[in-house]
This record gives sequence, C-alpha cells and structure tokens, in this order.
Amino acid sequence: MKNFAKSYPLLLLVLFIGIASVSFNSPDKGSATEKTFITEGLLNFKTHLEKLKSDVYLFDEDKINAEQLQKSLRDTRNSYKEIEFYIAYHYPEFSKTHLNAAPLFRIEAAGTAAYTLPPEGLQVLDELIFSDNIAEQKKKIIEITDYLYNNYNNFYLSSVKNGLSKGNNKTLPLRIELIRIYTLGLTGFDTPGSLNISQEAAFALTGMKKYIQEDLYFKNYSTQKAVQLLSESISYLSKNKDFETFDRIEFYKKCLQPLYEELGNWDGNTEDLKEFSGWNVANKNFFSSDFLDPYFYTILKSSEDSDDLKALGKEIFYDQNLSDNGKMSCASCHLPENAFTDLKTKSLSNAEGKTVLRNSPSLYNAVFAKRFFYDMRAFYLEQQAEHVIYNDQEFNTSYESIIKKLKIKSEYKKAFRKAFKNGNIDKQNFSKALSSYVASLYSFDSDFDKFMRNEKDISQDAKKGFNLFMGKANCATCHFAPHFSGLVPPFFNENESEVLGVTKKPIKTLPVEIDSDQGRIKSNVKKEDSWIYENSFKTMTVRNIALTKPYFHNGAFNTLEEVLDFYNEGGAEGLGLKINNQTLPADKLNLTENEIKQIIAFLNSLTDISKTKVK
Repeated sequence: MKNFAKSYPLLLLVLFIGIASVSFNSPDKGSATEKTFITEGLLNFKTHLEKLKSDVYLFDEDKINAEQLQKSLRDTRNSYKEIEFYIAYHYPEFSKTHLNAAPLFRIEAAGTAAYTLPPEGLQVLDELIFSDNIAEQKKKIIEITDYLYNNYNNFYLSSVKNGLSKGNNKTLPLRIELIRIYTLGLTGFDTPGSLNISQEAAFALTGMKKYIQEDLYFKNYSTQKAVQLLSESISYLSKNKDFETFDRIEFYKKCLQPLYEELGNWDGNTEDLKEFSGWNVANKNFFSSDFLDPYFYTILKSSEDSDDLKALGKEIFYDQNLSDNGKMSCASCHLPENAFTDLKTKSLSNAEGKTVLRNSPSLYNAVFAKRFFYDMRAFYLEQQAEHVIYNDQEFNTSYESIIKKLKIKSEYKKAFRKAFKNGNIDKQNFSKALSSYVASLYSFDSDFDKFMRNEKDISQDAKKGFNLFMGKANCATCHFAPHFSGLVPPFFNENESEVLGVTKKPIKTLPVEIDSDQGRIKSNVKKEDSWIYENSFKTMTVRNIALTKPYFHNGAFNTLEEVLDFYNEGGAEGLGLKINNQTLPADKLNLTENEIKQIIAFLNSLTDISKTKVK
C-alpha cells in the first residue's frame, strides 16, 4: 500500500473547478424514467456515502470494528457501481479524479499553474480500509471520506438543480462500462485492497439491466437477448468470486463479448465519443484489429489516408539520405525483422561508438498512444518524428533540409503527386505520409487474438498465463487489455507512466542498484516537473514482446524470466532499495517458477508481425 503522507489543502484550489464542464454532453432533464432511475441511483449512492462518513468516525472512536467498516465501504462502492455506467460516461473527468481515482498522486492544472495532488476517492479508501494496518490509517480515512462526501454532495446538488447530462446514444455508456468491467474491474485495478471483483461487476451489470428495462428509450429495441445475457453474466459472477481462480477467458467468451456485440447491434447516434475517445464504436470484439481508431491519435485523418500515402511513408521511413550524415533512417533503430526494434541495449547514435539515451521500443501499435517516448515528452505521433529529426544524436537535421532533399528527387515528386491532390512537398504532407506508414503497423492478429475470437486454440499454459497476467501477477493493472500497454481504458485517451525502480542489471547480478535515468521528470514538459515523475517511464505494450529484447528503457534485461523475477520481488522497493513514489506495489507476487513459465507462454502468444510486409 502506498504511503499518502502528503496533506490535502491544495485540493481546495481545484475541488470545485468547473464541475459542469467535466461532461462532454449538454445538461438535459432526460426522459421521465431515466430521470427516476438515475436520480434514485445518485441519491442511493449519497445515502451510502453518508453512512460511510458516519462509520469512519465510529471506527476512529473504536465503536465499530474493521469488518463493519469494510462492509460499509463495500456497500458504498456497490451503490456507485450500479450507476457507474452513467456517471463515469457523462462526467468522466469528475469521476476519474474525485470519485474513483487510482490511488496515485497526480498533476492538475489550475490556470497557468500545476499542482501535485494526493489521490482521493473510492479506490484510495478500498486500499486503506482493506489494508493490514487499517488502525494506523484512521485520520487519513476520515480525511479522504470527508473530501469524497463533500465533493459528491456538491455534484449531487448541482445535478438536482441543473439537470443531468444526456447523450444522443444511450447504449454507448453501457458498452463503455463493459470495457471498464473487463479492463479495470476484473483485474483488481479498481479494488486494490479488497479485490472484490465479482460482486462489484455484478452490481454494475445489475444497474445496466435495470436501466435497459426501465428507460423508455430502449422500448424501441428488442432487449430480450441483452437482458438474458446480463442475467447470465450476473449469475456467473455470483458463482465465481475468487480473484485468483476467476476465469477471465470463459467470462469474456461466454458472457461479456456476446453482450458487447449485442449492444453494438443497436442503432443510434455514435458521435458522442468521436473527439474524446480512441475506442472504435463499430467494434464487436476487444481482440479485433479495429478495436481502436488509429486516426484518433494522429493529425492524419481517415479520409486523407490511402495506399499511395502509405507507400510514400514507407519510402521515407527507409531513406537514409534524409539524415544529416546520410547514414541513418527510421529503420536504423526500428528493423522490421525485429518487430521494428534493433535488439540493442541502447540504439546507436549518428556519432560513431556512441548510443542514444534509451532502448528502442517497437513501432508495432505505436500509433495507439497519446504520449510518445519513454519520458512521454511528445504529445502526438508527428511530434515524435520531429524530436528524432532535430535530435543531434539521431537525424541531426531540420524539416527545411529534408524538404530540400525530397524536392530534388523525381521519384519523390511523382510519389507526392500520387498521394496528395495538391502534390506539395512540405512539412505537413511529409508528416502525414510518415504517420500513414507507422499507423499501418498494428498487431492484433496474434494467436491469442485469434483464440479470443474463437478462430484457433492455444496451449493450456498460455491460457493460464493470461489469467495470471490479468489477476494474481497484477500485470494488467498497468498493461491494460486489450492493447496491453499503459493506454488507459475505457476511453483510451491518455497514457500512464510508472515508477518501477528498474535496476541497472537483472536482480540476480550484484550489486543491485537503481538505474540512474530519471525519466519523465527530465522530459522538459514544464507542467509535469514534479517529484512524482522521478524515475517514471511510459508503460509500453507487451505485444510482440518475445521479439523485442532487451527490455525496459535501459535495455538491461535480456530475458522475460529476468523481467518477471524483477516484478515478482516487487520492484525496487520490494528489493529493499530506496525510491521515491514507486507506483508498482512493493508486495511480492509469490509467483512460482511454473506460473512464470505460464505467463511467458501467454506473452509469446501475443506475437504478430504480419504487417512487416505492408506495401
């Protein structure tokens, strides 16, 4: 459990900033049945919060025991889960920062300033109240509960006075909730202390079921199949309550995916999320290649892309002449035969005998991100390329120089005319071409993807490894399914970085020391110049990880066994090393050798380099 020793006064600066603005839909009174169902749910949650607030004081006075307080929190969380699909969809920022935020310090902007704020909300309380040292956390529990209650009460009064937000498509919140349940709920991300995954998922599905049955909007649809699937899913959850033995494959295939697809068949306006989320509304299976929309993450738009543009981008990608010394191309550090990595500890620079600062990550699925580089200093794909172009250790050149070189080649003149109506050879078109090629390098056709789509079978070890990855091993609380990276569900519009305390060498090589690279705190992103980002690095995807060794930002780990040994010990803090704000839980995972073997079998099943031969 984290030590949240910092005080909360700074929260008052931002606590009530723009509560109405956190919704991406306009306030609306809604239909009578919707108003009744949601407002009753909001009131029910408020009532449970009031009891929880009372109970934390009673616990402080030793008038109730820990088990009674835990039950009070469980009831409160369950009441929230029943309306989570609605409130977390229509008020996403409010929900994720004040109601159910991850138990981690965060940065929040207020005007031109940025503040480092402690975590708040239900997840934090779950970690504290279900901790072994709950008695030592009494004052902190009271403090966080008071903030939660006051914050929510203000929101509740505002919603009663001004009405609730109402979108154009009422099935989208339901489908988003299914993504949330699978990626954040069943992994234990949402319940870091209690691991009460089945009960909370059942309450979430129950709320969805009531909504479908009671709201007049859904009278336009044949809801019988969806209601039946919801009932079966709730029943499954009631019979499978153990966190470590819960079969996340069976639940997905038997319950969640059929329901997700069925709701996706219902007609309705799908514009609500277009500018807000990378999730593709038309998708029918989490493990299909169309789950995320690559054009959400680039300046390039779908209507602008073409095979000709992709071919031009590929030519640019492999052209060494574009660098200052004429010896380096994008492919110098991202070789297609190595899943677009270079297998080096750290990539070679343009200066003979020197390397760049960090290991070269794979370009497969790289487009699916809102931040780029290990230190997350670039905010979009095109900016990532710009950093490489101007870096004196890499291309060491400029757009002006590159454009001049392109303009003197007849092949490029022809290619730009084919790819663009205006035929211009300029910075904008150059960036779009390169983005088109990189965006084509997606990787969702692995054996595991095919297995989850019922197209083939995989080994029992790989199946068990996936359940370990999603459960006991805690991998999926940072490497979120289905992309298995730090791209945060369910909206997939932000990236996480983590403080692991990666060591200079594998932990069996003495002495064991933390790598000196300070990561994100040195990114030169001014508003993120905070102690919480010291030794923090972007969470990369583990897809194709079997082909992308060596591992971590410093390329110090040569095998997956070495990587899992590090995690199994609880990172730097678990190894007894001093590190500030480790976000990886320091608790030992107690994975057996056989369980590590099974996780690696699953990771190997994520290999797919079929796009290497993209034309």
